[in-house]
Amino acid sequence: MTARDQTATDDDAAELIAQLRELAGADPADVRQVVAEVLAALDRAAGGALREHLPEAIRLDAGLGPATPARS
Repeated sequence: MTARDQTATDDDAAELIAQLRELAGADPADVRQVVAEVLAALDRAAGGALREHLPEAIRLDAGLGPATPARS
């Protein structure tokens, strides 16, 4: 990763953090919905691998369903 790529990644992360902080004062139900949508999008981008790393309650709340069994 180049310094330019790292700066872009850092800027994206800072923007996401700012947006999440702004949501913190919003209606809790709205915040939960946004978080669920973000987690679902991240899980899709990761090919379903994210759900394996989330606690069951969070997976179910985000509508991700059960984690896939580990392959051996």
